[in-house]
Amino acid sequence: MAVTFRDYYEVLGVDRKASQEEIQRAYRKLARKYHPDVNKARDAEDRFKEVGEAYEVLKDPDKRSKYDQLGANWKDGQEFRPPPGWEQQFGFGSGMGGHTEFKWSSGGGDFSDFFEMLFGGRGFRSAGARGASGGGPVWSQAGADQEAVVHIRLEDAFQGATRSITLQSQTATPDGKVSVQERSYEVKIPLGVLPGQKIRLSGQGGEGMGGGPRGDLYLKVEIEPHPVYRLEGRDLHMTVPVAPWEAVLGAEVQVPTPSGPVTLKVPPGSQSGRKMRLRGKGMPNPRASAGDLFAVISIVVPKSLSAHERELFEELQKTSSFNPRV
Repeated sequence: MAVTFRDYYEVLGVDRKASQEEIQRAYRKLARKYHPDVNKARDAEDRFKEVGEAYEVLKDPDKRSKYDQLGANWKDGQEFRPPPGWEQQFGFGSGMGGHTEFKWSSGGGDFSDFFEMLFGGRGFRSAGARGASGGGPVWSQAGADQEAVVHIRLEDAFQGATRSITLQSQTATPDGKVSVQERSYEVKIPLGVLPGQKIRLSGQGGEGMGGGPRGDLYLKVEIEPHPVYRLEGRDLHMTVPVAPWEAVLGAEVQVPTPSGPVTLKVPPGSQSGRKMRLRGKGMPNPRASAGDLFAVISIVVPKSLSAHERELFEELQKTSSFNPRV
């Protein structure tokens, strides 16, 4: 089967190296321009669908990667014949899955044959109703997904928690002014969440159009610096101060952990920088083993001495043959 190649980058007017933000921006601009309720030109509906098809591919990293590999040597309007073995090589034809941006009641709103050949599935689906006047397509556009950064305490990530947060958003009013709005949420922080992971608040994103559902709000987690622990992956690192005689003779010292204090055995002859591992005392992992806690020994000397303490240290200085620089 041969179909006409479609240059989705040209449809959206973006460079092949465009970022996801640039692609989304171009799509929104063109979708507004060719919207059936805004643009009454004869070809507006076709352009609107074409823009939606291009965005459906380029917004998805997997589809975009497959399209780039097959489309590198083709130009818009050329007859397209997939190379031999293309189904096995790229796994096409298994259905789109994911989210559909628009719904139509006018029939004949499917993606192009080119899209169907590469990805299968359907993009524009029947809405099952017609406009109030009985004619023309009934369309609906899902709201855009939004993202914000939320800062949480390490203890909240370690134990899981529910916290109230307030986010500000800015929107432009019809008269060109900026309106600042605040929205508050009760957010469930999952146990073991790590920096960079996202918490999804379904239906809390941008408003849809034409009765479309709201998008989702994604909260990107950042964990605030902690006075005791430093987080690396799921492992925690902390410094344990010990006295010189504890390091020389060995000792049992109590150290804090996020799950409660534990007793740490300091072996005799421990040096500053010695790292001791407390297995399973790091950040929990709901799907696997928890991280570890690494206690790093730091030998601390007294800043002031009593007369007797000074005598003991002076006696040690006279009798000891130890030379740390040899």
